[in-house]
Order: sequence, then structure tokens, then C-alpha cells
Amino acid sequence: MKRYNAIALILGATFAFSACAENTHQDTFNTQSAEFCSVNLDKAAGQLDDFRQAYTNPKNIPTAFTDGKTKFTKPMGWTSGFVAGNFWYIYEHTQDKSWLNTANQWTHALEDMRFNRKTHDIGFIMSSSYGHGLRLTKEQSYGPLLDDAAKTLMERYNPNIGVTFSWSWGTWEFPVIIDNMMNLELLFNASLRTGDKTFHDAAVSHATVTMKHHYRPDHSSYHLVNYDRDTGLPNNKQTFQGIADDSSWARGQSWGAYGYTMVYRFTQDKKFLQHAKNIVNYLLTHKNMPEDLVPYFDYDAPDDPEVTNYRDSSAASLLASALLELATYVDQTEADRYKKAAMKIIRSLSSPEYLAAKGQNGHFLLKQATGHYPANLDLNSALNYGDYYYLEALTRCKSL
Repeated sequence: MKRYNAIALILGATFAFSACAENTHQDTFNTQSAEFCSVNLDKAAGQLDDFRQAYTNPKNIPTAFTDGKTKFTKPMGWTSGFVAGNFWYIYEHTQDKSWLNTANQWTHALEDMRFNRKTHDIGFIMSSSYGHGLRLTKEQSYGPLLDDAAKTLMERYNPNIGVTFSWSWGTWEFPVIIDNMMNLELLFNASLRTGDKTFHDAAVSHATVTMKHHYRPDHSSYHLVNYDRDTGLPNNKQTFQGIADDSSWARGQSWGAYGYTMVYRFTQDKKFLQHAKNIVNYLLTHKNMPEDLVPYFDYDAPDDPEVTNYRDSSAASLLASALLELATYVDQTEADRYKKAAMKIIRSLSSPEYLAAKGQNGHFLLKQATGHYPANLDLNSALNYGDYYYLEALTRCKSL
């Protein structure tokens, strides 16, 4: 017994030394990464200070900067909450009350959007504005507004199919797009606040049905599934913003990676965690993923000689943010892989190739985003949601 204990002590000491060395390396990586991200949040604050001085009407929201011109959306538009969200992230970083005032001003302009029945993206609009306001200020009046928005979104939920309806236009019977995964956070949080499990159950159902019908065997996703209202089964599947129905539209893949990571946060159901890991592995090992991990707007674009290979910095910022959260749910080896990939993306996006110089790019942060390639819309542009998820990734990275 004494001999066994001696061997165990030796092995234990060796393991402890190895673990200590590994932890020291990891601590250094985390510290350096956090410092890098904090510095880039400082830079972002400088650029967005010019942004808030250039754009002063919170009901005329800058959504894109394309070909030297700023495009705007109204509160009804699906991207209307992201500018408020950007200001909330800068407030969170700086703790400067002027940013708190700016964030509140741009958030309050969206109050009526809790009853916006013209878009499924009410989750984007309200979570990126009022959601952060509640998180950072604990202003109790924001909770009921978010709950109203969740009730509005639930009007689109079809219990027979088990998903929420997406686009309110076109000739589809019951279209559901992969982007809709992101709006489930609104439902999960409403369930936690109100104790009403109906919100939670609808979100879980949507994620489960989407996992079954949107995803291919290689863990890539279609953009849109059109369901039959009677049978609940898909009529057809397509990729509306990619180069072909069977291609992998980059932002859609990132919506999925982020969405299923978020669903696991609320459910702790391992099937969602595994699905998020499968999506991420598909992306990080894709033969057409560029060295800097900023993907082309469609992962299949380089295989088509007639397609211009635009990058999509918005898909990259989304993926980086998802990877940093996913890293908190897995073992150390996987976590190291995800954090390393996330930091490579963040460092790429923070380089002059993708990050605008102060005073340039319409005062947006990121360049080289792709809005809608088939429609020739916002190519090689700045997009406010690309900036939003870049700031979110920097904020998550700072906490390392």
C-alpha cells in the first residue's frame, strides 16, 4: 500500500506539474486575448463616438454603408435594434454615463416595436436594445416590454408544425429561415421572467424541428424550409441568399452555430450542444475556409468560377462570438480549440483589412460584409449587425 501511494504521489506530482504548465500557458493566452480585446473596444468607442455625432435621429437608423453611402432603416426594420446594442456594449466597456444616455435614447425609440407583427425578427430588435438595457441597468420597466415582444412573436408559432413563421412576404406557405434561431432567446428569457413555460417549450420545439429539417448530413444548413401547414412536413428547401439551394450560405451557418449554442445555455440539453459542436466543426474544417477564418459569403463560392468571392465579416463576427460562448460548455481541449479559433477571427477582424480607420467607412466598424449577394445588395459593405456581433465577441473575449 505504501509503495502504491508513493507511485501515486509521483504520478500525481507529474500530472500537477504538467497541468500547472498548461494552466499557466492558458492563463497567459487568456490575459493577452482579454487585453487585446479591451484595446479594440477602446478603438471602437472612438469610432462610434463619431458615429453618434454623425447620426442623431434614433428613428432613422443607419443599417449599412455601401459604395460610399449610408443606408437607413426605420424602427420596423429587422436591423433597427443593433445600433442601440452597439451603444450598450460601449457603455458596458467604458461605464461612461454619456454612453448610457445614448444607449437609452436609441433604445426608447423602439418601444412600440414590441407589437411589431410584420417581422419574426422582433427578437433581434428588442433583445439587442431593451435586452441589454435590462441586463446592464436592471431597469424593471424593460422586462414587461420584452415580455410583450415575446407574446407578439408567439403569434407566429404554429404548434402543429412546431416552429415560428418567418417571412410575411413571398409565395411560400410557411417559410422558416435559419436566422429565426436567434429570436428564440427572446422566448427563453420571457419564460424565465414570467414563469410561463409556454415560451420555453415553443423555443425548444422550434430548435428541435429546425435541427431535423434544416440540416444536412454534413451539418451544413439550408437557409429556408417551406413547410406544409397541413402535414407539418417540408414542401421544399432552398438557400435564398446563397449561390444555390444546396450551398452553405456563410451567415446562415453562423446563425446556426450561435443559435444552438444559445439554446444549450437555456436548456442544458446535450443534443443541442452536440449539434452546435457539429456545425462549428463543419465550418472550421471546411476546405474553403480562408486562412484568416473570415469566410466567403458562401462556403461554396470559391468552387463556382462565375461567382465573385466576397468575404462576409458579419458571418465571421457571429462565429467568433458563438465560439467564445461554446468554449464555456465543453472540456478543456475543445475549449482551447474554440478560443484559439475565435481569437484568430477577432484578430483578423481587428486588422486594417477589415476594421475601418477612424472617421472612415461611414463611422461603422467593420468592412467587407456581404448583405445579399443574389440581390446585389450591400456587397463589400459595412453592416450594423456585423459591428454588433464584433462588439459582442470583443466583450466576451475581454472577460477571459
